[in-house]
Formats: sequence, structure tokens, C-alpha cells
Amino acid sequence: MRRKLIIFSEHKDTLNYLAQRIRDLIGNHDAVVTIHGGMGREKRRNAQEAFTQDKDVVMLVATDAAGEGINLQRAHLMVNYDLPWNPNRIEQRFGRIHRIGQTEVCHMWNLVSVETREGQVYKTLLEKLEKQRQALGGQVFDVLGQVFSERSLRDLLIDAVRYGEQPEVRARLTEVVGEVMEGELRRVVKERALTSDLLSASDVDEIREQMELTAARRLQPHFIRSFFMEAFRLLGGTLAKREPGRFEITHVPADIRARDRAIGTGAAVQKRYERVTFDRSLARPVGQPMAQFVCPGHPLLDSTVDLILERYRVLLKKGTVLVDEADEGEDPRVLLYLEHAIQDARTDRNGNRRAVSKRLQFVEMTENGSARTVGYAPYLDYRALIADETALLAQTLSQPWLAEGLEQRGLNFAIQHAVPEHLDEVRLRTIARVDKTTAAVKDRLTKEINYWDHRANELKQQELAGKQPRMNSARARQRADELQSRLKKRLEELEQEKKLSPLPPTVIGGAVVVPAGLLERLRGDRTPEMDPGLMSRLRDRIERIAVDAVMRIERSLGREPEEMPTNNKGFDIRSRDPQDRRTLFIEVKGRAEGAPTVTVTKNEILTGLNEKENFRLALALVAEDESARVSYLKRPFQGDEEALFGVTSINFDLGDLEARSEEPA
Repeated sequence: MRRKLIIFSEHKDTLNYLAQRIRDLIGNHDAVVTIHGGMGREKRRNAQEAFTQDKDVVMLVATDAAGEGINLQRAHLMVNYDLPWNPNRIEQRFGRIHRIGQTEVCHMWNLVSVETREGQVYKTLLEKLEKQRQALGGQVFDVLGQVFSERSLRDLLIDAVRYGEQPEVRARLTEVVGEVMEGELRRVVKERALTSDLLSASDVDEIREQMELTAARRLQPHFIRSFFMEAFRLLGGTLAKREPGRFEITHVPADIRARDRAIGTGAAVQKRYERVTFDRSLARPVGQPMAQFVCPGHPLLDSTVDLILERYRVLLKKGTVLVDEADEGEDPRVLLYLEHAIQDARTDRNGNRRAVSKRLQFVEMTENGSARTVGYAPYLDYRALIADETALLAQTLSQPWLAEGLEQRGLNFAIQHAVPEHLDEVRLRTIARVDKTTAAVKDRLTKEINYWDHRANELKQQELAGKQPRMNSARARQRADELQSRLKKRLEELEQEKKLSPLPPTVIGGAVVVPAGLLERLRGDRTPEMDPGLMSRLRDRIERIAVDAVMRIERSLGREPEEMPTNNKGFDIRSRDPQDRRTLFIEVKGRAEGAPTVTVTKNEILTGLNEKENFRLALALVAEDESARVSYLKRPFQGDEEALFGVTSINFDLGDLEARSEEPA
């Protein structure tokens, strides 16, 4: 793995000098990138991404413009060519590489001219700092800016330059540095340890619950990887496999980069990527280059998706025919794909209001006019038609109701039901977040404003008394006014975030969903006396008995079960343990005693793979007297996970599953 180096400088002139000399030495201008305060935000992001993603870029020369808020973990080597007046900025610089997720040992070299007067003071500081670091740990870096509150390091260094030839001055400076580092530093660290901002227990529980639910429903890396690799190559990109699950992108097409410039709001898409992965666990393996985690929200994936939709959206509008193998009925239905967004009152750089939540929603409609939402990814449980089925369905697909105002019916249903649910969900989440943020902003900025108001009055009194303070009262008053203006602007922005409104839903595609029972009848595998309605009612009754039995068992075990809506794909019951606060996701399979098989859908498989430790497959065998024998199966989906992704459903031998199951616990 090629190592990368960051060099920090105080001044832009020094930065330019170093960058040019290093480029001349290496012989490759593109091997060195720079970040400084004179660059716009987009150029800084581009330089950061080039340094972290392009294996040919080996060195970054930067001022403190790269010292805060930038992740440069791709490197673990840093040089401070010249040192800042405030020692706290040393840690701000080091924090760009030494942070959570870094897998390499980080090294930092501070260049100090020890034969100069100010160099002797800095050398003493760094030696004392190393001793205290060993005694107090990394906490010393968090408070360095506070320990020189009485006398700044800048003043000490200026004294060293002016009077450093006097032995008594050198001795006094060394003594001051020693006192600060050994006394004041310990006091501030101890004081800091006594205060902290904590989330309440209810806040933690809510966050944990949301994280568990999101994890259970997330798309497996396999799906994102399969889509991206096919779409990226279709658009002209070049991608090669390197380590398991990790890839190198040697060419990103200009169309993708141009689309990012049009729609992107974050880091810019690069021309090449040293490594990308679709599995978070493979992003930072020890001894290998850090990889970009490509997932929804990453600019490379977002730009690729946007281009594919632009070029091939017409195929969604044409529609298709899918088969629901879990449906033994005979009534076809229509599945509409609707896109819907919620916006707030803020505007982007083009003057358009910002969409804060976008959602792809699915509505199923039947011939009798009924409609319902069907979860977040119902298509995963359906399969495409095979060759001989197309001819069988010719008459079914020509039925008049399939061509009579389906889009408008779907839109009307979405406007009445799906859109209000989406808006209420976003509003509840947004208002709670904005209210907390507003309170925190008011508290912090009001304290700062009061401080500078008070400071301005103090300085004014000193000026009237004939004194000459280092800061004049006008500058302090200006600072208070700037903070007041900043507070007003921030509160206005927060108020705009609360002004939510829905955009009209749009139909982007659709499909006719054919039940497997209908195909059985059309093939002649189902006799006329077999009543599909009766079969459906019997199946629903058995499943109801099974779910009720599992709910009773969960309550008897001390957990708090919640039955999911019928359109919830992946699991039937979410059960929370109030003791360890863990949540179980339970898929209930109710079958009559003697049934040979049980069918598991892809959404259920996905939930089981996403929540391996917290997923339970509950087998409930229902007897003629409607009693149910229930057992639980942990980690039910074994074998090659890649093979599981290629199916829409799997029929398992019920006897084999029972043999692996155990008593509910």
C-alpha cells in the first residue's frame, strides 16, 4: 500500500513554496495537491477527494483551512513544517488523520528551529506535553487552548524573540511553560471530566430502536453492488476487482462527473478511486488502502442512479408482468410505483425549495377498486415471467380494467393516504430536531453575545479612564453585533426547516402482478372444484392463529411484542425486551399439521440476513382443534448467502426446519 503524507504550514506563501519544491523533486505535478483558505469550498472538497481516493496523489500541503472538519484518514503520516501560535491547533491538525476508524499507527513530526529563541520555548512545550500525554492520555489535546488563558503562547514566543538573549528571561519562560503544562493542564482536564452532555435513557432507546429497524430493512450490499457494477459499465466506467469485496475504479466517465456537478451537494466525484466497497466492514481493513463506502447518498452512486433513470425511465413507464408465487389466489392486481417528496422553505443555489425526504411508495389496486400500500420493496418477493407463461396470460392481460384510469386511481389513493403519512412522519422528526437545535443555538450564541456586550462595556470604561487595552471597545461591540446577526439568521433558517409541504406524487412505473394460483389454473394444474377463495380463507385463519400464539408466548417471556401491519414485508412481529432493550424481529409461519413445506420470501430472507442475531423464524403448527405448537429457529438461512439473493422465494422442508428449531426463549 502506498503511504500518503500531509504537510501543514502556517502561511500560503510557504505552502506554495513547499508544493513547488516537492513537485520538482517528485517530477509529477499531479502527485501533490494543496488546500488553503483562499480556495472555494468546492475546490477544497475536490482536493480532499483527490488526496483520499486517487492513488497517484501522494502528498497534501495545507494550511489550517484543512485543520478542521475534514477527514484525511487515508494518510497516517503528518509533518508540521511550522507550528501555530495556539498549540490546540496542533491537535486539530492531527485529528484529521488520528480519529475513530483509523487502522494505521499515526505519526506526527513537528519541525522546530531549536537554535532560535522561540524554538527553545516550543521545544520545552513539546517535551512537557509529551510527559503529560503519557500521564493523562489523549485528553491533553482537548484542552490545550484553555491552559494558556492567562498568558497566550503567542505572547511567550514574542517575549522569547525580543528578550531571549537574557538568561533570566529564558529561565522565566521555561518556568511559565512548566507551570502551565504540569499544573493548569491537570486542573482543566479534571474540571472537564466533571461535566458532559448526555442523552437521556429514553433518547438512547429511541435511537437504538430506529437503528435496529433501519438495519433490518436495509438493502444488502449484494444488491447495491450488482446494480452499480452493471450501471457503471453501461455508462462507460471501468472497474476492476482487487481484494475480496473491494474494487478499483480506474475511470469515471465524464457524464457521471458532470451529473454530480449538476445535482451534487457534497464531495465531488473523482476521475478515479483507489478502492471502493459496498460493505462497510470492508472499508478500512488493516494493511490495505481505505476504501470509499459506496451506498445510497454517496455522490458516485447518486449520479449513476440519476443518469440511469434519465436514460431508461421510459422502461419503468412501459411496465411489466410479475408473478407472486406466495399468492394462491386467482385475481391479478396492479402495482404502481409512485415517487413522492417533502420540501421545506429553504432554497438551493438555483432558488428551488429543498427536498428533505424522498420516498418511493408502492400502491396495489384490484379490479373491484380497492387499493392499499404494500411496504417499501414488494417487488423483491415477485419474479419475472418465464417463456411459456406469456401466452397463458394473453387473455388476462387484455382485461379492460387494466387500461382504465389506473394511474389516476393510484394517485388519488396516494394523496389521501400515503402522502399524509409521509408528511406526518417527516414533520414529527423534523420539528423535534429543529426545536432541540433552536434551544441549543439560542443558549450558546446568547451567552457569547452577553459576554461580548459585557466585555465591550468593560473596555469602554478602561478607555474613558485613559488606559489602552489590547482590544478596543468598538471591536468587542462589533463582535457582539456580528453574533446577534448570526443568531437572527440561524433562527430564520431553522424556522424555514419547520415549514414543510408535500410535492404532488408522480407515477414512475407499474406492473401487473399475477398470482401463482392463477397460473396453476391456466396450466390445468388446479381442478374446478378447488375453491381459491376457500383456500385463502383457510390460510388466513391458520396464520391468524399462529400470530396470536406467538404474541402470547412473547408476552409470557416478559417481552413487549408489537404486531406489524399486513403490508410490512420481512417480519410479522417486533418484540422488545425491556431488560436488555434488545429487539427481536419475528417472522411467523403458520401451517396446518402435516404440511410438507414452508415458503420464505426474499424480504424475509433479507431481514434474516440483516439481523442475524435478532431474527427468529417462528414455526406454528396448527391442529384441527386450533391449538398451535410453536418453536423458534435462530439464523434460519444458512449456506451461500450470494445464492440466496438470486431467488424470490424458497420452499423449505418443514420437517428439517422443525428439527433445527428449539423452544421459544
